[in-house]
Amino acid sequence: MAKEKVTIQDIADALGISRNTASKALNDSGNIPEETRNRVIKKAIELKYKQFAYVESEQVLGKTPGNIALLTENLPNTSHFGSLLISGLEKRISSEGYNLSIHIVREVDQSDLALPNNFDAAKVDGIICIELFDLEYTRLITDLGIPTIFIDCAANICYPDFHADLLLMENEHSTYQLTKKLIDSGCKSIGFVGDYNHCKSFNERWVGYHRAMLESGLQVDPAHCITDDDKLFFSKPGWMMERVSALESLPSAYICANDFIAVELIRAFRSRQVTVPQHLVICGFDNAPESRIIEPPLTTVHIYSSEMGIKAAEMLLSRIDNPAQPYQVSHIATTPIIRESTPGIMPADPALVSN
Repeated sequence: MAKEKVTIQDIADALGISRNTASKALNDSGNIPEETRNRVIKKAIELKYKQFAYVESEQVLGKTPGNIALLTENLPNTSHFGSLLISGLEKRISSEGYNLSIHIVREVDQSDLALPNNFDAAKVDGIICIELFDLEYTRLITDLGIPTIFIDCAANICYPDFHADLLLMENEHSTYQLTKKLIDSGCKSIGFVGDYNHCKSFNERWVGYHRAMLESGLQVDPAHCITDDDKLFFSKPGWMMERVSALESLPSAYICANDFIAVELIRAFRSRQVTVPQHLVICGFDNAPESRIIEPPLTTVHIYSSEMGIKAAEMLLSRIDNPAQPYQVSHIATTPIIRESTPGIMPADPALVSN
């Protein structure tokens, strides 16, 4: 008899919490404590719930299963590109006889330069790092001498000193193209929202935006940009509204470092009675589910998450087989998606635009 699918109710019952709490934790919606969220996702992994169905590999062709450790600051929720990415890489490494273990790197671990308590370097054949952007902590991991791949990395990384493979989605050219499309449609003042020092991907998106502006003979106006520390974007619900309210003038358009920021920006402007795309236009990045349900639907950039996971696995497996090969820096192509948040026309109300 086929095994019944695991449900959210199964996870909730196993932890003694409500189904609503388990659902919110899995989808990162609502005010759920981080400890509770991690408990729920770990139980989802244990019970093999949907995209967290990380099955332990059986022996392949008589080979004892190896161990791949995934280190991450936060377990990705179902709307995060990392969820599909992890699913893709797990399937690939399991086909080669490797088990995947997940280790949460807490803020205190990073500040103390300490590895997670449940991480045993002696039992690990390879390491995959997702969203670990502290340069000193990166060095701690690479100094272990274990084959390692980073999916994204610190913005200030220096490749000659970086002793690991690196996989990124293509960031610069897609952002450059979107910015050029806005300029060609008549937008002459374009701001950027996001901390370009947060990670390499954000930095490359900033570079693409900046290059398009310079090539078109347009100045980047710092007064139209919101580039504060990334943690502030999550610090409190009203922070973005405060930053938007403080703007003395508005540009024609905004390029945002990701969809989450773009969605928050649209909502913040709406509270100021500034609407998209009537008064200004906005682009995001990631093609997250939120980009399709926000009103208006958001112009963004699609990331091939599952394919990135498979590619990351293949790069790491190659490194395990041949540790002496030159380190690789690879990009997986991305695709701009044009939606209603950028109709390709100048804002309808020139009084709200500073050119």
